[in-house]
Amino acid sequence: MHEPCRGAAGVIDLASQIRWRARAPGNAVAPAAPSAQYERVSHQAISVPAVDVIHQHPLAYLLGLEGVALMRAFAGEHDQAFTEARIAEVRVLLDRADELGPGVDVPPLSVVDGYDGWATTYDGEDNGCFPMRDEVLTPLLDRLALGRVLDAACGTGAVAQQLVVRGHDVVGVDLSEQMLARARRAVPKATFVVGEIAGLPLPDNDVDHVVCSLALTHVPDLRPFFAEAARVMRPRGHLLLLDHRGHFIGSSRYPLVQQAPDGRVGHVAGHPHGLGDYLRAALSHGYVVRACEETYRDDVTVEADELPESLTPGPPDIWELHTWVPDAANAAKAGQPAVVAWDFELRPDF
Repeated sequence: MHEPCRGAAGVIDLASQIRWRARAPGNAVAPAAPSAQYERVSHQAISVPAVDVIHQHPLAYLLGLEGVALMRAFAGEHDQAFTEARIAEVRVLLDRADELGPGVDVPPLSVVDGYDGWATTYDGEDNGCFPMRDEVLTPLLDRLALGRVLDAACGTGAVAQQLVVRGHDVVGVDLSEQMLARARRAVPKATFVVGEIAGLPLPDNDVDHVVCSLALTHVPDLRPFFAEAARVMRPRGHLLLLDHRGHFIGSSRYPLVQQAPDGRVGHVAGHPHGLGDYLRAALSHGYVVRACEETYRDDVTVEADELPESLTPGPPDIWELHTWVPDAANAAKAGQPAVVAWDFELRPDF
């Protein structure tokens, strides 16, 4: 599992001048047998609250962008002409509602189904999360003392490969067999095991460090993961986290629309976490903060030469929708928190 920087059907624009888009939507490979030490360790998957069917309407998203842009104008970020242009554009959108089409009910999809379905195309996509991950996470990886490292929610093994190249002994854990099949082929020097990050299939004090990149939005409560990371880590080890801050401004949800291997389309539940959520979970499980970096979206979500696109049938693709209201999209997204990276150290006295 490796959560992309995606909204319901798109990705995030980051600061640091990274511009990117992703279009999401294999054959199963038998997983390698885990070593005996992992077979001896039982683990129990946590129960995640069920998420109901969500209704996604293209006009609702566009009006939401206009609303955020207008609120920022009301606070003084834009002038009268901008405000009047947004109000006029809202009227135009209401008049063109039929062109946008009706809303779509999107059923829930499990993390396993979503990522198993995505695994086939995951590494080949033009996903801006990958350069972002490398830019922000690389300095943290460079500072890790050599040792045994867990890549939690390892996905197809991109971070595991970076760790192996640096000389670490690496074990990766992920829920998706399809993602792990690709990780095993890509990083044969690492060990990969099926497992839940809030119920890790590893013994106590098994690793020196833990890395978890772009996955924690699928965990509604961070505390079980931090507890498990502390359990499997040795004292003074480092827990490196990288995750995004959500995409739907003001919402506590972050649905990711994907297609399961059997063709079902649905949304994988996402839960953006505030900075305080990370700190409370970390401090209560014996961690201290060694570093924190945060990036922000730049002020260009829609380029000047981008024209409105025809809308793809099915759940709305927000990147197609952005081009319908470029000024509102740019104003709504500019400067919003995009990604946070943490370096936590486990106290030896905990």
